[in-house]
Amino acid sequence: MTSDMFNLAILKDTVAIHPSNFGLPPEQALIAELNKKYANRVLHDVGLCVSVFDLSEVGEGKVRYGDGFLWYKTVFRMVILRPFTSEVILGKVKSSDESSVRVSLGFFDDIYIPAIYLPQPSCFDPNERAHFWIPDSELTKPHELLDTPTAGRMYIDTGEVIRIRVEADEFYDDEPGPPKALEGVAVANEVRRAPYSIIASIAEQGLGPVSWWNGAGAEAEDAEMEDAEMEEG
Repeated sequence: MTSDMFNLAILKDTVAIHPSNFGLPPEQALIAELNKKYANRVLHDVGLCVSVFDLSEVGEGKVRYGDGFLWYKTVFRMVILRPFTSEVILGKVKSSDESSVRVSLGFFDDIYIPAIYLPQPSCFDPNERAHFWIPDSELTKPHELLDTPTAGRMYIDTGEVIRIRVEADEFYDDEPGPPKALEGVAVANEVRRAPYSIIASIAEQGLGPVSWWNGAGAEAEDAEMEDAEMEEG
């Protein structure tokens, strides 16, 4: 994975340090509290918070009456995941259904390749639970594609390292609340949507499972992906 999909956001917050942490250097205690609050949290129109990069400004710690905490006004830089449109990144295929292929970065799983952004002609194989592409084929209808020999299909299998191009991203503010009422009858809330998701494509030369293009080089890409995941973990 490249570092281009990460950027820095400048944020402000007032942070409380518990008396049990007064023995720590203030910067260390503040970073720990900020990471606890922000890591893996989506900020609307900003992106997914990964970790604190550094503290830009730290005010003097003040005690508020009645709680014993030290409160610090802080300005800090946060590492944010938000790839730019048209950026090419590496991920791993997490799962597939008829409508899309889901891709994971190891720490972020809400990346989707809609069927329309797959190379054509392609089709979903319900037995393999995977999409496949048949290069240079003139077939277009699903039943025709599913009648082809499997040897000629290029599958997008779960667990494969895949190179994708970012087409768009979406933020969704799913505020929790009571069940909605329809004409006086309570109805269940809709399925919760991810607060942040990325739409990607593989419908051009060089994109898709790296094994399609790299042959033996795919193993190196796989090792690179696993090393990146270990670093994140």
